[in-house]
Amino acid sequence: MNYQTIQVRFQDSVCFLKIYRPDANNAINDQLIEECHQVLSLCEELITVIVLEGLPEVFCFGADFQEINSQMSSGQQRQASPEPVYDLLMKLATGPYVTISHVRGKANAGGVGFVAASDIVLADTSAQFSLSELLFGLFPACVLPFLIRRIGFQKANYLSLMTQPISVQQAYQWGLVDAYDMSSETLLRKHLLRLRRLSKTGILRYKRYVSQLYDSLLHSKPLALAASKEVFSDPDNLELICRYVETGQFPWER
Repeated sequence: MNYQTIQVRFQDSVCFLKIYRPDANNAINDQLIEECHQVLSLCEELITVIVLEGLPEVFCFGADFQEINSQMSSGQQRQASPEPVYDLLMKLATGPYVTISHVRGKANAGGVGFVAASDIVLADTSAQFSLSELLFGLFPACVLPFLIRRIGFQKANYLSLMTQPISVQQAYQWGLVDAYDMSSETLLRKHLLRLRRLSKTGILRYKRYVSQLYDSLLHSKPLALAASKEVFSDPDNLELICRYVETGQFPWER
């Protein structure tokens, strides 16, 4: 298929899904979410491993503020639902395949959501991770259930409140990253050599069992969706986003 926001290639039972929006800092828009859903649906039957990647300088930088600003400037009523985003993270976390986030460069906001929802996270030494939402009156409502499951409440709380990046070394100590190396491509190949040996049936049964053991993601969904809708429909927050896009000024810069 001809995708506009991602690049996809299949190698035996492995799917490589690259977020590819270089002109938009690899930000998340509705089309990216839809195309990722399409690929993950294709992978359910035969694929055993999905490798999620970004650009060398930026893995994924979160919501596309430029798109939000364009909608507001044209007078469109912003009615985008957060449910497709949450459902995509659920597919990464509970789908019948092993999901690997291969992170280079910056992972911010929703990009951290992709990371937190993955089964395995590999990174190179350039990787850094941040949740910047509170700078604009937002907060990572859809990300937090996955992040808390991975690194615990207090570390996720600290990352949300401080809004500043942490290094790959810190992320590794916290358990957000499973392994890192200067040559993350080599690290990825080593992991794929092992993971390719796993059977599709074994992975399916294992992921189903684990998702039942830790079913908080499903129970958290209504709360996460309601909170996300609230902050992204607040006119004051939208004004701060548009001002940042148009002037480059942060909310506290008057």
